[in-house]
Amino acid sequence: MSKAGHPQSAMVLAAGLGTRMRPLTLTTPKPLVRVAGKPLLTHVLHPLFGATLSRIVINAHHLSDQMQAYIKALGNPSVVLSDESEALLDSGGGIKKALPLLGPDPFYVLNADSFWIDGPDPNIARLADHWDPARMDILLLLATRNQSTGYDGAGDFTMTPDGSLRFRGDEPTAPYIYAGCGILKPGLFEHKPDGPFSLSLLFRQAAAENRLCGLVLDGAWMHVGTVAAITETEQRLKSLGA
Repeated sequence: MSKAGHPQSAMVLAAGLGTRMRPLTLTTPKPLVRVAGKPLLTHVLHPLFGATLSRIVINAHHLSDQMQAYIKALGNPSVVLSDESEALLDSGGGIKKALPLLGPDPFYVLNADSFWIDGPDPNIARLADHWDPARMDILLLLATRNQSTGYDGAGDFTMTPDGSLRFRGDEPTAPYIYAGCGILKPGLFEHKPDGPFSLSLLFRQAAAENRLCGLVLDGAWMHVGTVAAITETEQRLKSLGA
């Protein structure tokens, strides 16, 4: 059972077109592409089911009828669809549309194209334990390069000794990668317009106010953004016995 003060709801961002994973995504939404015998979304949802949340919202745009069928087949009344089939809203706009479903308290946000294998302590619980609303508006789960599979970027953040995050900016590399999971306050969306906007806008706003913090995950992180990354991830999972 979730502890008092821990987030009770989560948003899974699953509405993208998955263009880098074509041709698979021409007929299958990216979150339902199979990785190690399961839809990618099944891997993403696993830690949330372990946290026994009261509501999990999954948005959908591309081939949304398949996403609806997947959610129905779960048979879990806590999992609901936020339908964006009429228009893509980007990450921030999609969350704003779903706020009535998420409730008034801070919530988890997860990308549907990455997941992790926990170490001894579940990372969802570690995030909740680390969450401090008095000094944070956003807390992000981070990965280092040696924890990562399927990632070929330059890194996203540096971190100060107190856990505050700074964007890489003009530096060629940064040691920490956004691992596609975090905790956000719903008030961040209060004055944002309806329609498409990126979650990165809120990350930068929080960083400018020194209220963007990070926690390095315990375990191994998989980013499944391309067809090639599926094979890499399956090999990594096999090596981990997962």
